[in-house]
Amino acid sequence: QVQLVESGGGLVQAGGSLRLSCAASGSIFSRNVMAWYRQAPGKQRELVAAVPSWGSTNYADSVKGRFTISRDNAKNTVYLQMNSLKPEDTAVYYCNADWVDDTQTYMAYWGQGTQVTVSS
Repeated sequence: QVQLVESGGGLVQAGGSLRLSCAASGSIFSRNVMAWYRQAPGKQRELVAAVPSWGSTNYADSVKGRFTISRDNAKNTVYLQMNSLKPEDTAVYYCNADWVDDTQTYMAYWGQGTQVTVSS
């Protein structure tokens, strides 16, 4: 079983910064993608940023230049540094890890979510 535990959310003023962390534990396939999603009230969950274990990062257009995703493979941890925050960044942020294992089975896991609130 895999568990993802997020931390680092909170309340911040517009223009401020927050850093989210997500620690993964359990049977994690070495070749995986870790990502951050967010869901604002009344909206669908959307991809914010993703970082595979083998390659380059990917960002939503709305956060490019402001957010940075990174990972520490030794710690099975992914981070999201969020700068120049805007009120529209307010959402519950979810950590995600997924992969296709050696049996070609797709696996996906989610954290419990952490609230980020940006005041104007």
